[in-house]
Amino acid sequence: MIRAFDLIFSLLGLVLSSPVLLIIFVIGLFDTGSPIFKQERVGRDQKPFILIKFRTMKLNTISVATHLASTASITPLGSFLRRTKLDELPQLWNVLIGEMSLVGPRPGLYNQEELTKARSARNVYAIRPGITGLAQVNSIDMSTPELLAKTDKDMIDNFTIKNYFKYVMLTVLGRGSGDRMK
Repeated sequence: MIRAFDLIFSLLGLVLSSPVLLIIFVIGLFDTGSPIFKQERVGRDQKPFILIKFRTMKLNTISVATHLASTASITPLGSFLRRTKLDELPQLWNVLIGEMSLVGPRPGLYNQEELTKARSARNVYAIRPGITGLAQVNSIDMSTPELLAKTDKDMIDNFTIKNYFKYVMLTVLGRGSGDRMK
């Protein structure tokens, strides 16, 4: 049933937000010259997939977790996109093709070994990663891997359709601060 909601809402989201996606893409061409950011992430069953977002950092920024990156790397457009969470919109494509869900644990990087280990121990990788979830609406990010893995597991263990819609609505309404940066 969740997959059906994911399909409907991601398709609807992509169609309805297409003018915004296009505007951000064009502005992004002027901001960095390369408005789309693609990065390999850890997916369901720890299989790799390519996450798609709008670029918010300069082109040559090293590939590390956001909390390890410098705020000096963020572009002017990127700052706005992060604050409004519009940088996440292209991930609706990842949801549509089945690599992600709207709700689930945020996909980490392969070099985040402590997080990967903590999530593996709790079987968090048994489900699709998500755009939002319990940790995100409570401003728990990847800078605290054990707490994040525990929160992800709590979300999975207490998952309901009601919570699915709750996390989506809280995210749309701006709850959660996103990943911390240096």
